[in-house]
Amino acid sequence: MSKLTHVDETGAARMVDVGDKASTHRIAIAEAFVHMRTDTLGLILDGKLPKGDVLAAARLAGIMAAKKTSDLIPLCHPLPITSAKLDITKSSDTSLRIEAYVKVNGQTGVEMEALTAASVASLTIYDMAKASDKAMRIDGVRLLRKEGGKSGTYEAD
Repeated sequence: MSKLTHVDETGAARMVDVGDKASTHRIAIAEAFVHMRTDTLGLILDGKLPKGDVLAAARLAGIMAAKKTSDLIPLCHPLPITSAKLDITKSSDTSLRIEAYVKVNGQTGVEMEALTAASVASLTIYDMAKASDKAMRIDGVRLLRKEGGKSGTYEAD
């Protein structure tokens, strides 16, 4: 049985000490989907919602979220992110796909930052379009790829 890294010998939660680890180039890519009515998607894509440019706001919210992940997830390390990018594309007549890409040269990975970015971008889309469609659904939040660190590369099926 492997030792849990975020739990000390007494069972208390702790932040992992990464101080002795070498800094390496690391990336993570995550995705999420926002499902909605066709007319709501049309309003978003045409920029006709009263709150403004939904996609621009969602991209900015995702980038800001990546930078604030350690403030939101208790045992995450604050990281000097070198790049954060979000692509939001139409994935069907009723959904948007958010892809978050985060990069760092550091001692620990950026998977949580990419997942947080995709999640917050999705929530921002919901917030800005909820007057049109309260039944929107967010799902499919997952890590697509990570590179770097001791565990190497991971790619989702």
